[in-house]
Amino acid sequence: MDNYRSPAWLAGDGELGGHLQTIWPALFSTRYQGPRPVFQRERWTTPDGDFIDVDRQELPGVSPGTPPIARPLLVLFHGLEGSSASHYAQAFANWSRENGWRFAVPHFRGCSGEMNLAPRAYHSGDYEEIGWILDRMRAEHAGPIVAVGVSLGGNALLRWTEEAGTEASRNVSAVAGISAPLDLAAGGAAIGRGVNRQIYTRMFLKTMLPKALRKAAQFPKLLDVRTLRQVRDLYQFDNVFTAPLHGFRNTEDYWARGSAKPHLHRIRVPALVVNALNDPFVPGHSLPQRGEVGAFVTLWQPKHGGHVGFPRGRWPGHVLTLPEQVMGWLSGHVAVAASAGQNDPSVPPPGVS
Repeated sequence: MDNYRSPAWLAGDGELGGHLQTIWPALFSTRYQGPRPVFQRERWTTPDGDFIDVDRQELPGVSPGTPPIARPLLVLFHGLEGSSASHYAQAFANWSRENGWRFAVPHFRGCSGEMNLAPRAYHSGDYEEIGWILDRMRAEHAGPIVAVGVSLGGNALLRWTEEAGTEASRNVSAVAGISAPLDLAAGGAAIGRGVNRQIYTRMFLKTMLPKALRKAAQFPKLLDVRTLRQVRDLYQFDNVFTAPLHGFRNTEDYWARGSAKPHLHRIRVPALVVNALNDPFVPGHSLPQRGEVGAFVTLWQPKHGGHVGFPRGRWPGHVLTLPEQVMGWLSGHVAVAASAGQNDPSVPPPGVS
């Protein structure tokens, strides 16, 4: 994947290629082989009395109520306004089914089709929520666990891995962040101007603003409806909604404290970080270089791929290569951890670069 190149019919590594490789795969490319993934939903009560919904794809003959087994489990954290129906979630579900892994998609609050109850939503630096989810996954599952985070979910997962340090190995064998906005300020600036503003900002606000207004109706003393109705970009949205609801002073404070990039050297489990250099709203110049990350972090930064795109094949293409490559890397570290028993968390396992 580090040497990934897009099909010729989806342009190349320039701006146009970045847009096409982002939009086309999400809308039209094949995301599974064989039957469509089927999920069984569980509702978990959160420590603050709210709820999240977790969609599981179980293996044939295995139901959610069965005792924990040694089969590996992949936990996928979706992106901004994503869900288990997102193209990448379907593609990873396909890989899991074909390779005999359990698979789960925990939905961030408000993303499962039903408004959550608490005066909060979710955000790019929501590592405490990630930690609680992975704690519960570990308590319920006896086999190896790996976690993949996509876009916003990737940054949040990496922030948890950074904060957890050596304790992360209690819950996961390895993690991967895909198209994560590691520098939120750089990503916020990119998505807020030009073509990006007209395409992606409008797309996200189309669902985010109605949710925010419903949240304001739930808690009228916490949010200003009039100001919310005037929001036109993600900077403004984070300033009037995300930041005040989640304990940040303003957008700048949220973006600074929520970004994973400054803390990647603190990671103490194998971590793969995948970012295409032509991602429309994760600028290549903002990505970390080898010298800025610790020994546990592997960087894949191909010239092509767009934002969570990475399509392959003849028209209309497919998005099955991304999970194949990422899960190949993660599976290798599951095997290493299993053969080594319990690794010394202070020493990178073989194969981490």
